[in-house]
Amino acid sequence: MNILLKSAKIVSPGNSVLHLKKRDILVKKGIIEKIATSLPTPSNTKVFAHKNLHVSIGWLDTSVCFGEPGHEERENIKNGLQVAAQSGFTHIILNPNTDPIPDTSSDIVFLKERGKSMGCRLHPLGSLTKNSSGMDLAELYDMHNAGAIGFYDFKKQIINPNLLKIALLYAQNFDGLVFSFPEDKQIKGKGVVNEGNVSTTLGLKGIPGLAEELQISRDLYVLEYTGGKLHIPTISSANSVKLIASAKKKGLDVSCSVAIHNLVFTDDTQYNIDTMFKVSPPLRTKQDSKALSKGLLEGTIDFDTSDNIPLDIEEKRLEFDHALSGTLGMESAFGSLNKIFDWKDSISLLTRGWERFDIQKPEIAIGAEACLTLFDPLEEWTFQEKNISSTSKNSMFLGSTLKGRVLGTVSNNTITL
Repeated sequence: MNILLKSAKIVSPGNSVLHLKKRDILVKKGIIEKIATSLPTPSNTKVFAHKNLHVSIGWLDTSVCFGEPGHEERENIKNGLQVAAQSGFTHIILNPNTDPIPDTSSDIVFLKERGKSMGCRLHPLGSLTKNSSGMDLAELYDMHNAGAIGFYDFKKQIINPNLLKIALLYAQNFDGLVFSFPEDKQIKGKGVVNEGNVSTTLGLKGIPGLAEELQISRDLYVLEYTGGKLHIPTISSANSVKLIASAKKKGLDVSCSVAIHNLVFTDDTQYNIDTMFKVSPPLRTKQDSKALSKGLLEGTIDFDTSDNIPLDIEEKRLEFDHALSGTLGMESAFGSLNKIFDWKDSISLLTRGWERFDIQKPEIAIGAEACLTLFDPLEEWTFQEKNISSTSKNSMFLGSTLKGRVLGTVSNNTITL
């Protein structure tokens, strides 16, 4: 795999020599061989040029679902990774929501083998408990040795606080990262949208922010007692931001993320009663969205994520109460994030999180392995179904005007354009 990127503006804030400079970049056999103002084209080398070509290190998405094994009709691993690479992501963290649920070392080995030799690298999570049942811890140490980078009962509350305590204590033996989804299912009840004016007007059962905040408060108390490393995925309320900011001031080793759709959309969209906008946690108020954006820029929220969940369209063509929660998000991630923030901030947000998951952060330097995302930060376009390469089509971003377009990736000795 050889490619010459022509007149690319390099986005590398830690490199004062190259940052925001236009350079040619020559990649040979997956390695950055030369960076210069102008380079000749060697034989057997693909040339890529674009009017407003920008290049950054590859992007990381910390919450992605596919379907394989068990739900290949939603998305298989090969196509999912191809979609991720086309969307600018060179690394994704795969959630354990397949069938069977990955709760053994052999399951982790299977996932890693299926994800080999693609332009986007797959980093699997193992389930925290056997079959994600919330009862007994799964084979955490064995899965860690097999390549699991954390442990998560996907979108399920850890009901038993003692289980969380034991998990945090045990995982410290191998520096493991424990995930806890922030939702109290008793408070949530049968809620399907944010509790507030919208739920009342529509007569839909609401999910108060309290359901999230109670769970986070409990988990942080347990973490303070045990020590260890805790990750709280996809928070959605302003009070959650405050709770985590306070915990970090205490020195607790806690991180959190936010789904991009919780930054872009609010519960006002529910007035259309469109199940494409049914997600977990739910879309909340404008005040929540503003607090999440602020928390992300200030670093209280560690990283954003597409929280990509492909679903068969028939699983959305149901009454709101019965439709499944989830939306596609990878292919619209950059363009929608870039509508909210300055493009330099967007790139900074998309390249966070490596250290937390013990993944080596790429660099743009001669001799380094090429792990690059190519993009145009200014192009405006409308996201349509024809722009979706995923097997599933359940995107709440359909019809949205996006700013910035991904042009491709050069990663893992693979060119995706």
